[in-house]
Amino acid sequence: MGSELTQDRDYLEWLKELKKKVRQSQLKAAVAVNTALLEFYWGLGADIVEKQKGAKWGSGFLKRLSQDLMAEFPDMKGFSKRNLEQIRRWYFFYNTDFEFAKQPATQLFNIPWWHHVVIVSKCKTTPKAFFYIEKTIENNWSRSVLTHQIESGLYERQGKAMTNFSKALPTPQSDLAQQIIKDPYNFDFLTLTENYNERELEQNLIQHVTKFLLELGAGFAYMGKQVPVQVGERDFFLDLLFYHTRLHCHVVIELKTVDFEPEHAGKLNFYIKAVDEKLRKDGDNPTIGILLCKNKDRLVVEYALSDIHKPMGVSEYQLTQALPENLKSSLPSIEEIEAKLSGEFEHE
Repeated sequence: MGSELTQDRDYLEWLKELKKKVRQSQLKAAVAVNTALLEFYWGLGADIVEKQKGAKWGSGFLKRLSQDLMAEFPDMKGFSKRNLEQIRRWYFFYNTDFEFAKQPATQLFNIPWWHHVVIVSKCKTTPKAFFYIEKTIENNWSRSVLTHQIESGLYERQGKAMTNFSKALPTPQSDLAQQIIKDPYNFDFLTLTENYNERELEQNLIQHVTKFLLELGAGFAYMGKQVPVQVGERDFFLDLLFYHTRLHCHVVIELKTVDFEPEHAGKLNFYIKAVDEKLRKDGDNPTIGILLCKNKDRLVVEYALSDIHKPMGVSEYQLTQALPENLKSSLPSIEEIEAKLSGEFEHE
């Protein structure tokens, strides 16, 4: 294979042009990950796919190409056989999709290369891939956050909650509100006992507020827990209160550790109205509510929301396997582990 390629004038001419393209790319890009590099990778992927259509440039082609490019550009990363395979896969993934083929490839050039590797390795369809590209750009996700969001199934959960937004909010506010709510929410960062109550769920979410906000999504600003709102002579307490910076509205989150019941919607409706009356300022859009419950019957939710006039959505949440109470009591706390480690370091 190698000797045949060495004597192949077509290959040598193409390799010469490819080296020229690499040098041009180096002039435009001082860093490894940027638009110029991705443009070069896209063109390289197209060339590789085209060249491999011929039987004589088969499986040994990428190994030889990798060796030649790394010999010529020893200080430039990205020419390993493995990465050339990734480049080919990346190009092939998008360019063989008929709908995408009608769109400009420049849509792909706004996120780092290794983000692309993660997306293509974990997404089977281009709509799903583009969803994560857009979310990465929108939220400036790191590669680890992107990986977490894909593995947690954000694409399948985003905007899937049952809501009454289409009739309770004007457009485009209703569409935007629908997109901020997921179903189900993934609280795999919590470890609770089997018989946890609503207060324990609330406290654990706030103890892990950074991860909680990541799961809620961009735009949520935490305002407090058990927030008091006075109506008449009585004080009522909101489980969790947020302000959404993109929707420009308050968001009331009610937590339920049981299955959804119709009266839950009525209570949340009351809280939303109270926030609108007591906390909403000039310029704020209508308050929305999110009810998080253990399980729900979709028809029961549909009936319950049909006569609710305040905007709200109902979603389930998922936890990791809860610990039995007797097992949890036998496990050391984070503080105890840290204290033990600190003591060991002091004695070294």
